[in-house]
Amino acid sequence: MAARRHYVSATAIIMLIMMISMSISTSVTSQKMNLNEPMETEGRQGSSGLSDVDCSGYTFEDLFDYNFALFNIDIGSDWATAEMDATAYVNGSNSATVRDNLDGLFEGAPGGDNDWISTDEREAVREIGPMCIEDMDTRLGLREGVPHRTNSGVAWNDMEFVEEGIALDEVDLVAPNHPEERSCTNFGASADCREIPVSATDDLQISLFVKSGEPNNMRFNQLPNQGVSNFTLALNVTNMTNADLIMTFPALQGLRIANYAMEDNGVELVDGQDYTGPQEEFLPDGKLRIYQHVNYDKSNWPTGRNLFIDFTTAEPESNDIPVWSNMKPNNNSIIPLMSGTEYLAVQADELSDWASDSNGWNLACEFTEAGWSSRQDESGNLLVSSPSGATSSVATCSVSDPFGATAVETLDFTFGQPFTATAAINDGENIDFTITPTGLVAEMTVSAHAHQDGAMGSLRSSMASNQPLTIALPMDGIKPGQVMIMGTATANNMMNFDFMLDYGLEKQSQPPTVTLRVSFDGKNATWDATGLQFTLKGTVSDPDGESVAMTLQLCGSTATDFTNVGINWEIDVSIATCVLQEITTYDVVVTATDESGVESTLEVNVEDPNAQSDSNSGSNSNSGSEEDEGSALPGVSMLATICVTLLGAAMLRRKEDQ
Repeated sequence: MAARRHYVSATAIIMLIMMISMSISTSVTSQKMNLNEPMETEGRQGSSGLSDVDCSGYTFEDLFDYNFALFNIDIGSDWATAEMDATAYVNGSNSATVRDNLDGLFEGAPGGDNDWISTDEREAVREIGPMCIEDMDTRLGLREGVPHRTNSGVAWNDMEFVEEGIALDEVDLVAPNHPEERSCTNFGASADCREIPVSATDDLQISLFVKSGEPNNMRFNQLPNQGVSNFTLALNVTNMTNADLIMTFPALQGLRIANYAMEDNGVELVDGQDYTGPQEEFLPDGKLRIYQHVNYDKSNWPTGRNLFIDFTTAEPESNDIPVWSNMKPNNNSIIPLMSGTEYLAVQADELSDWASDSNGWNLACEFTEAGWSSRQDESGNLLVSSPSGATSSVATCSVSDPFGATAVETLDFTFGQPFTATAAINDGENIDFTITPTGLVAEMTVSAHAHQDGAMGSLRSSMASNQPLTIALPMDGIKPGQVMIMGTATANNMMNFDFMLDYGLEKQSQPPTVTLRVSFDGKNATWDATGLQFTLKGTVSDPDGESVAMTLQLCGSTATDFTNVGINWEIDVSIATCVLQEITTYDVVVTATDESGVESTLEVNVEDPNAQSDSNSGSNSNSGSEEDEGSALPGVSMLATICVTLLGAAMLRRKEDQ
């Protein structure tokens, strides 16, 4: 059945794709960016479906009538490709428009353009969407040389989408639990297809991103000088009602914004009054990132609005020099790390306090030992690479800003690994954490604990000097499963060494403990007045802190209706099944199973109260002979027998009725 469902679903999607492919032009032409005029279509948010035309000339906004959109574009280091992540947040009436637009894509296909958006259409959109997006205008262009504007009369180097690199996804396009949701009624619909009316106003999201395994989803003609010479970025923002553009350029010393302008049909607008200009950020890894908010008032349609940002690598007229702060480490300080790989030596939030510059700064280190290097990532973390087997190296470090200005002072640091370590679980309750100092420091204090997501064992600390040291780390509070070691090493003139070590250790589950609580008169159970039910009480706990599930078995029947309060448990047990089977020995088995599947069992023999009465009057059920044992079998009262018989008959009748 599952295989058939998959086949039907695939068939439905293929049919939809074939139909829509017939209505979308397969020819791809280079769409040049028209900065002087708005798009030459009916192109506004909320335009009709695209089934009768190809997608060239359309934009993201024509298909997705969003309330807010975020466009994140990273220009590749080749200055010829880019990666775009875009998310459109669609609310209320706009979401109905988007559903109608997407349903309109499938005019002529089974279930298409019928005012219902279905899960089959949703899957088909994911399949054919990249083909449609590839034809769309990005509305972004680049041009090298002197600053260009609308009336420059030059051809823009347009960015264009790459179909094979595009992936689409959505959230709640077919809104879950919609009151009008129904199964799809069209021919060829998949077995599990469901649909809702396009008029639904439930919020949704549409996302565009780089397809897994592909390097990019945008391209353009490579800039001849790859950003070194002046160039202008142009963006047609007509009808972008509420959007943020974040664009990141490759690392290039001195790259900055030289000028910018926003124009309506060639008339320059006033920054701070009609729009907010772009903001620039110099990232620690040398990249330039710009932020631009766009808010086009729909009442201005069809006025064409264009943004121009000029870039240069020319040295600014004035530039402050970065300076070390009082938060910097002392000269000749030791910076600990784990050697043999690229290691996060200093986190960005700490490193950012070491120096200051109005345009940002970067830490550059030159190492005395071969094979060592350092870099800062986009977030500002300091990553240090070292060769396998290396222990330490001295480096001279300086700070410089994006335009090449460098602080006068340099600092020497020693980068190295303070200890090597091994770990093992020998007794099931503790981790033997063995530390061997490398001689980087004369002595250090090591504090560590067993660590697990959401849990940690007790902290243990010891002083290490020049000899191996083993610290027993308790695993109290740690659940069965993978466990790591987390801790800190401190020493004079050394930055704190925070470590998380994974040795592939696994804590084994210990069985839960289950006990029986005996009554005041020494009985295992307490019987009710009918003699048909008894109550058991006890305690249950798990040494690993896992939750425990309990079951009870008696006369072939299983019960799970335990009442648990803290470690205490209680259950009422009926002997009806035993009586129906003429079983008069009540041997109960209580099983406690923890989350890891480890079990503990408790066997309880419950004496029948009638048998106890006979014993009290002088009968002996342990006389030694089988005949004596038979004569001493516990009896059941006449009332109990009648009740059980009627209960059994009712159960049989119910079974026959079923």
